[in-house]
Amino acid sequence: MNEISQIVFLTLKICAFSTFISTFISIGLAFLLGLRHNRLINIIKMLINALTSLPPVIAGVIVYLLFSRNGIFGKLSWIYTPKVIIIAQVIIVIPIICANIYPAVESISKSFLLTSRALGLRGFKFLIQLIKEVEYSVISAIISGFGRSISEVGAVMIVGGNVRFKTRVLTSAIVLENNKGNYEMSLKLGLILMIISLIVSFTAMFFRESANAKNQ
Repeated sequence: MNEISQIVFLTLKICAFSTFISTFISIGLAFLLGLRHNRLINIIKMLINALTSLPPVIAGVIVYLLFSRNGIFGKLSWIYTPKVIIIAQVIIVIPIICANIYPAVESISKSFLLTSRALGLRGFKFLIQLIKEVEYSVISAIISGFGRSISEVGAVMIVGGNVRFKTRVLTSAIVLENNKGNYEMSLKLGLILMIISLIVSFTAMFFRESANAKNQ
């Protein structure tokens, strides 16, 4: 496997893991925010929406301080490893996914709760049916989260260190090669990232439009 292939594979692997973890956390949180209505829920919604604009470098600095040698989790020796990159990306991606799902749940909450009570839906069946009702919004949110993680550079470089064959992903590799004056390599990596980003964007747009059409 040549260096470019290794960088692409590592990038997709890290982003897939971070998106999966973020999705698992975000879906439960988004369903809670969409189905319940009180002052605390409104405050959490405001916080989630605010965190969607969180500068990624802030997330990177926070994670770095936690996992650096003198940090709370320093004994784990995770700094400059893919694990800590995934953690930083999870912090960044969770608000993105959650903020894209809970409005869809909120829009059908009253009718869905009435229908589920009438049908006697509880527990796992209730959850599965709710996912089916907002499936396009969920898929669109997950794809948007993946797109956010794959385009991240600031936090990745802070916690990952851009170590060759270990934590060097597409975005950090592009910055490095550009700084070295290796513009040919930088352009190749940039083209690959652009193609992946376009595929992700068009796919998210398709599911977003499908969700809007379903809700009309």
